[in-house]
Amino acid sequence: MTVRFDLVLSALLLGPVLAFAQTTPDASRSRELVRMVRQDCGSCHGMRLTGGLGPALTREALADVPLDSLAAVIYHGRPGTPMPPWKAMLSEPEARWIAQRLLQGFPEEMAKAP
Repeated sequence: MTVRFDLVLSALLLGPVLAFAQTTPDASRSRELVRMVRQDCGSCHGMRLTGGLGPALTREALADVPLDSLAAVIYHGRPGTPMPPWKAMLSEPEARWIAQRLLQGFPEEMAKAP
């Protein structure tokens, strides 16, 4: 069996780039996702995401929550609680993108480009 080191090296170098590209929505979808989180998630987690029916989703409140766990809760919900699954509205990479933004401090709604 022959191993093509150029392909292995390419996979190792490009893997993180491709993973990032798959989890980064375009500008239009990013605006939609930010608005969705602010409006839909905000209806339970507070319009400033500081808590309400649901817990706070601030960077400080989520400091000890692993990224994968947070993305899974967004995508699959929490059975037996008011937290619904969002998989009908989001892809898994989009749920992960939202989780990453929450852990960094979620952005305000962005103005639409003219």
